[in-house]
Amino acid sequence: MSSLEPRADPDALLAKVLQAERGKLTLFLGASAGVGKTYAMLLAAKEQLAEGADLLIGWVESHGRADTEALIQGIPAVPPRQIEYQGRTFPEMDLESVLRRHPRIVLVDELAHTNIPGSLHTRRYQDVEELLAAGIDVYTTLNIQHIESLNDVVARITGVVMRETVPDRVIQDAEIKLVDIPPEALLKRLEEGKVYVPAQAQEAAKNFFRIGNLTALRELVLRYAAQRIDTDLETYMRAHAITGPWPAAERVMVCVSESPLSAQLIRAAYRLAASLKAPWIAVYVELPRSEIAKDQVKAALAHNLRLAEELGAEVVTIVGDDIAEEIIRAARRRNATHLLIGKPVLSNLRNVLRGSVFSKILKHSEGLSVHIISERTKNAPPSFAPRRAPSRIRPLPALLTMIMVASITVLSKFVEPAFGMVNIALGFLLPVMISGILWGRYTALLGAFLAAICFDFLFIPPVLHFTVSDVRFLFSFIMFHVVAYITGSLAGRLRHHAHEARKREIRIGALYALSQNIAGTEGLDTVLNLAAQRIAESIDADVAVLLADPAGELQLKSAANPRGEAGSDFLNPNELAVATWVYQHGQIAGRGTDTLNGAAGLYMPLLSDGRPIGVIAARLFRSDKLLDPEKRHLIEAFANLIVLAVKRITLAEASKQAYLLQESERLWLALFNSLSHDLRTPLSSIIGAVTSLLDEGELFDRASRAELLHTVELEALRMNRLVGNLFDMARLQSGMLQLKKEWCDLEEIIGVALNDIRRSLENRPVQIEIEPELPFIQADMALIEQVLVNLLDNAIKYSPPGQGIALQARRRGAELLIMVQDHGEGIPQSELGAIFDQFYRGKTTQAVKGTGLGLTICKAIVEAHNGTIWAESEAGQGTTIAFTLPVSAQAPQTVPEGRRG
Repeated sequence: MSSLEPRADPDALLAKVLQAERGKLTLFLGASAGVGKTYAMLLAAKEQLAEGADLLIGWVESHGRADTEALIQGIPAVPPRQIEYQGRTFPEMDLESVLRRHPRIVLVDELAHTNIPGSLHTRRYQDVEELLAAGIDVYTTLNIQHIESLNDVVARITGVVMRETVPDRVIQDAEIKLVDIPPEALLKRLEEGKVYVPAQAQEAAKNFFRIGNLTALRELVLRYAAQRIDTDLETYMRAHAITGPWPAAERVMVCVSESPLSAQLIRAAYRLAASLKAPWIAVYVELPRSEIAKDQVKAALAHNLRLAEELGAEVVTIVGDDIAEEIIRAARRRNATHLLIGKPVLSNLRNVLRGSVFSKILKHSEGLSVHIISERTKNAPPSFAPRRAPSRIRPLPALLTMIMVASITVLSKFVEPAFGMVNIALGFLLPVMISGILWGRYTALLGAFLAAICFDFLFIPPVLHFTVSDVRFLFSFIMFHVVAYITGSLAGRLRHHAHEARKREIRIGALYALSQNIAGTEGLDTVLNLAAQRIAESIDADVAVLLADPAGELQLKSAANPRGEAGSDFLNPNELAVATWVYQHGQIAGRGTDTLNGAAGLYMPLLSDGRPIGVIAARLFRSDKLLDPEKRHLIEAFANLIVLAVKRITLAEASKQAYLLQESERLWLALFNSLSHDLRTPLSSIIGAVTSLLDEGELFDRASRAELLHTVELEALRMNRLVGNLFDMARLQSGMLQLKKEWCDLEEIIGVALNDIRRSLENRPVQIEIEPELPFIQADMALIEQVLVNLLDNAIKYSPPGQGIALQARRRGAELLIMVQDHGEGIPQSELGAIFDQFYRGKTTQAVKGTGLGLTICKAIVEAHNGTIWAESEAGQGTTIAFTLPVSAQAPQTVPEGRRG
C-alpha cells in the first residue's frame, strides 16, 4: 500500500462512535434576540411531530408573542417545576420529569440561561448535557453573543459584556441551524413590539439594537457558522478516508524551509490568501539532520517562520523523511485548495540523483492548484540546504566493527567444510548489519569493506590472493555495501525520530507537569519558581521571569538555570533595558530576532488580554547558539500557562477580597439593622420607664417604681450584650481577638455567668449539675464566661416562658464537656449545621430578638481554645448545645481554697 493511499482517521471514527451513543444537539443560532430562533425551533418540532416523532417541550419561553404561543399549542410539554427563592416563586424546567419520560427529542429554549438557585444544575446548558448523556436529542436556541470564545469580540462590538455564556465544548458537536434576518427587518419587529414590550423596545433600540451592532453581529454569526461547517467537512473527510481537497472553501498552504526563497513564497501566499479571503497555513517539514546545525541556517529558518506568523499564517511543523509525501498528506488533511512550493535552480544531474520535490508533489496533486515559484538566477541569495549528519567514523565503533569481522572470519574458518561458501557469505553480513544499526552507515560501510576483503582473501579461490576466480562473488561484495548503506540509513532515521520523540515527550511532559503544579498551587512566587525551572530544563537555558509592579516597573520574580540551580546572572542593566522595551511594546525582542538582536537573551512578553504584564527572558546555556523555532514555541506555551496562573491567582485574591468585603458589608448591615430595631426596642423601654419615673414618679408606689427600675436594668443588660456581640464579631473577623489564657476554675466561671444573666433567668428554674473536683483549665476566663452567657441567653430566647434550663459540666477523657439544654420547640435536623453561621436565626413561633451572632461568636471562641462545639435537637424535645475545652496534663486536679465562687 502506498504511503499516500487514503486511510480513515481512527480518531475521527472513534469520535463518531462516541457521538452515536449520546443524544444529538441541534442548535438554532441567531445574531440577537428577536430573529426568530424559538419560532424556527417550534416549526421544526411541528415537522417532527407530523412524522410521528416522540417529541416533548422541556422549556420554551414565548415572551408573550402571540405567534410563538400559537405554535406551542398541540406540542406535548412537561409542566415546569416551581422553585421558591427570596419569597417569590419561579418556574424552571423539570429536568427529572423529562429524564423519566425519556422522549426521543426534547425542546429546551435559551441554552445560556442561569437557573434559579435550588435547581438541579446552576446553568441550563448543564441540564442539556445531562439530557444528551441520557441519549435524548435536544433542540435548543442560542445567540452568538453567548458563546464563550466570542465574548470579548461581542463586547468590543456592542460595548456590553455578556455574563451568561456557554462553553464552546458544549456546542462543538451540535448541528447548527442558522436563523437570520436583515437588521432592518429586525428593527421593524422591534418597533412592532414583537421582540420586547414597548418600553424595553425603545431602550433597546437606543443601545444594543443599533444598525451597526446588528450588522456586525450578523457577520459574526455567519462566519461562525461557516467555520463550523468547514470543520464538520474536514471531520467527515477524515472519517471516510476522502483524500480531497473538496473545494467547498478556499485554503492556501505554503511550504517553508531555510531557503531565502521561502520569504518570497510566504509573501506570495499571503497575497493569494488575502485576495481569496481565505485562511492560510505555513508548513515546515523537518528532515533527519545533524543536531548541531549552523546558526546561520537556524536563523534563516526562524526568520521565515516568524515572517509567516507575523503575516497571519498558522505555522505547522512536521517531522518526516519525505518532504513531498508529508506536504501532500498535510494538504489533504487540512483540505487545502492552493499549494505554493519553490523550485530551486539545480543542475539536471542533481535532479536525477536526488529527485525533485515539486515533481513528486505534481505527481500526487490531484485536486490541488499548485503554484511553483522559481528561485531567481541573478543575484540570488545563498541557499541553505539541509545538512545531513557529518561523514565521520568514530574510533571505538570502528574498532568494535573490526573485532566483529575478525570473529566471524575465525569462526567461518572452523566451520567452512560443513557450511559452504554461501552460508559463510551470509555470516559476513551479520557484523555489517550490527554496525549499521548501532553506529550508522559509515561505520557499516567500513565493516562491509573489511568483510569483503576477508571473504575474498581467505575463502574465495585462489585463497590468500585478492583475485576472484568466480565473478559471481562480486555480487556478494556489492550486497555487503548495499546492506551496510540501507541498514545504516534506516537506523539513523529511526534514531533521529526516537530522539525527536523523546525531546517532544520531555517538553510535553514539562508543560503537563507545570499545568498540574499551577492548578494546585496558590502562591504566585511558588508558581513562577516552578515555571522558570521547567522552562530552563526543557530548553537548556538560563531563564528569568519578570513581572510589572503597580508602578509599571519590571521586578525579577524568579530565575533558574538548566543545572537545577535558582538564580540567573545575565540580567545586567543592558539586558534589563531590552526586557523593559519588550514589556512596554508587547513585542518579542533579543537574540535571534529582528529587534535588539545584540542582546544575550531572548525576551518574550507575557500578554494577558492583549496587555503586557511581564516578560520571560531566556539565554541558551551555550551563548553562541540560537533558539530554534520549536523551543520558541515551547516558551510561548509556557508563557501562556504563566499568564493563566497569574490571572487565576489574581482572580482568586480578588474573589477573596470581594468575599471579605461582602461579609464586612453584611456585618455592618446587621449592625445597622440592630441599631434601628434591636437596640431601639430596649432604648424605648428604658426611655419610657425613666420618663415615667421622672414625670409621674410620685404617683407610683414603691413596688411599681422597683418594677420600672427592674425593666430599665433588664433592657440595659440586653442592650449591653447585643452591642458586645456586634463588636466581638467585628474583632473576630478582623483577627484582633487575642486570648489571655490563665488557669481558671470552670465552676467559678459558671457562677459568674449565671450572676450576669440572673435578671433574664427570673421565673426560670436552672438545673445545674457540675461534677466535683473538676481540674483547672487554661483559658480566657472572660471569653468562656461570654460563651456561657450567650448559650444561656439563647436557651431563654428559644424556650417558652417559665420553662427550665439545664446546665451540666463534667470531665470526658482529656477534656471538659459543658452542655446547656432548653425545653423549646427544637431545631430540625436539616438546620443544625447552620445555627452557628453568621446572622442565622432559628425558625420559631416566638418573636425572637437579636442579630444571629451569639452562637457564631461562641463557635469562634471555643475553636480558638482548641475545643469543639455542636448542637443536638429533636423536634418538640428542646435543643442541647454542647462544647468541650481541653484539659492540660499539668492542670491541677483539685481547686485551692478560696477559688470557688
